[in-house]
Amino acid sequence: MSKVLIIGAGAAGSVVAKKCAKNRDIFSEIHVASRTLSKCTALQSECSTPITISQVDADETAQVEQLIRRVDPEIVINMALPYQDLSIMDACLITGVHYLDTANYEPKDEAKFCYQWQWDYQDRFKEKGLLAVLGSGFDPGVTNIFCAYAQKHYFDSIETIDIVDCNDGDHGHPFATNFNPEINIREVTQRGKYWEKGEWIETAPLSVTETFDFPEVGPRKAYLMHHEELESLAKHIKGLQRIRFWMTFSDSYLNHLNVLQSIGMTSIEPIDYNGQEIVPLQFLKAVLPNPASLGKTTTGKTSIGCIIRGQKDGKERSIFIYNSCDHATCYEEVQSQAVSYTTGVPAMIGAMMVLTGKWQGTGVFNMEEFDPDPFMEALSAHGLPWHVKEL
Repeated sequence: MSKVLIIGAGAAGSVVAKKCAKNRDIFSEIHVASRTLSKCTALQSECSTPITISQVDADETAQVEQLIRRVDPEIVINMALPYQDLSIMDACLITGVHYLDTANYEPKDEAKFCYQWQWDYQDRFKEKGLLAVLGSGFDPGVTNIFCAYAQKHYFDSIETIDIVDCNDGDHGHPFATNFNPEINIREVTQRGKYWEKGEWIETAPLSVTETFDFPEVGPRKAYLMHHEELESLAKHIKGLQRIRFWMTFSDSYLNHLNVLQSIGMTSIEPIDYNGQEIVPLQFLKAVLPNPASLGKTTTGKTSIGCIIRGQKDGKERSIFIYNSCDHATCYEEVQSQAVSYTTGVPAMIGAMMVLTGKWQGTGVFNMEEFDPDPFMEALSAHGLPWHVKEL
């Protein structure tokens, strides 16, 4: 039984808290902190068992440090914004507490995400005898575990990986994002990027498409994008020749996004408005629907997995390992749509792996560096059943 501190009470953070509250044999005490205390108060009333709450500005390492000392957790689950990863990691180092997040660091003033900033913490976490788990969401996170599981049980060598992500949900809004709008739009509007034979190859944003037959959804057009798990999997899956990431978008989403981009509303460069400096993308975030509010109206399913090709016993083999999740079912359980659910549940499971000693080590680790078996077992037990399909 262990005490956990969750920083962030948005859509996915709320799922983490509610799932921890359902597993009191592991998470004996749960404390949730956010910049917006009203989010914590609302979450406190919705959890099935009692949690404690407080307010914190996660940009400020000193505030996070004080919070950790007061709560005295065994692990910090970072469900705040990617901008705040390093300040929270710094506070964990100062206070001697394990760390876990779901997305890699991204600076506020540049639309660029990269693991190197966090990998650079390796020696500091090792010296302190602490464990930092990076990317314990779905993608990254579960997709990394799928690859590690396939490497362990299905292949002698893996040659290519295609991570495919389909959200076929309908939330009833002309335009909305299923997770933080600012992060979502920054991610989608970047240049595409994939790894092949030791080199990174870039493409124009959303210029490369392919149709995939997604289980429980059907054929959908997906767009090649850069995604952070490509960096770590290219590094850790031995013998890999190519890895790519694909995501589906509706025509309506892309049409709205193109208009917003063409008129400058997706820019992260500050502008002067009536003597006040504002960032257009942050203003857009303020007027778009809050992802936490979408659960009630969202129907349909997600279908996310890894198409993996390689060799087994001297023969070619291809498998599709995946999860499909129903938006309405997720809302019935935790009042959240499936995108937040598929992020929040793996964060809870990752923390569970650390607290139960099934994952151990000192330093900074990506998910595929751990034994995938106990995590895969926990996925099915806690609401994310997975399937393996021979292709």
